[in-house]
Amino acid sequence: MTIRIGIGGWTFEPWRNSFYPEKWPHKRELEYASRQLSAIEINGTYYSSFKPASWATWRDTVPDNFVFAVKASRYCTTRKVLAEAGESIERFVGQGLTELGPKLGPILWQFMPTRRFDPDDMRAFMALLPTSHAGVPLRHAVHARHDSFRDPEFIAIARAAGVALVYADSADYPAIPDVTGPFVYARLEQAVEEVPTGYTDDQLHRWAIAARDWQAGRAPADLPYVTPDAPVAAERDTFVFFINGAKVRAPHGAMALIDRLGGLPA
Repeated sequence: MTIRIGIGGWTFEPWRNSFYPEKWPHKRELEYASRQLSAIEINGTYYSSFKPASWATWRDTVPDNFVFAVKASRYCTTRKVLAEAGESIERFVGQGLTELGPKLGPILWQFMPTRRFDPDDMRAFMALLPTSHAGVPLRHAVHARHDSFRDPEFIAIARAAGVALVYADSADYPAIPDVTGPFVYARLEQAVEEVPTGYTDDQLHRWAIAARDWQAGRAPADLPYVTPDAPVAAERDTFVFFINGAKVRAPHGAMALIDRLGGLPA
């Protein structure tokens, strides 16, 4: 099992003065970013669909040991009744993302902060998430951002479905660190611009320990679990993204954490 560390997207104007080399061509930004990091969360897919050729180009641009997480379309996650999202989910999954092949990581299903927990609707939604498409296995992570989701029933529904829950280190949204799926998905959202890496050395040390614990199947200490009886599991793939907060610092935080964990995966 592998720990993968990354950022959200690869196009951001301030990175051209701080992350990318001087005068680096815009069209080669993914090429560069994917050789400094081990994963990227694609956020543009929340707003738009892309042709299979685009997915294939992204696949061929990055190294063999690189993985993309993909944020699902808002047409799937912002509707009033999630149980009615089946057609939109099929359309999103069928647009060509499986062109990524083994470089396809988890699909992120992020809900609006105003969405409250509805057990029946959530159970029905998770049942709609396909386990594969065109022969490519699919993994799913749900990011709930309303306090009502800090409910043991939500944890039980996700575990029964084999769906991971996103743990967000956030000042704005609830933390749900309970492990429910075969992998872990964490978003570090509290970077500050005053710190060159966004997170301090002590904070990065803490997240390095947490990442190793998640990978080993342990539950990191001092996190606000909803259910204290989190099951001990086998090793898990672990994804940690530096995203939001002081976005200009995200690549530097990610690279610093990669260094603490021994470098990029082989």
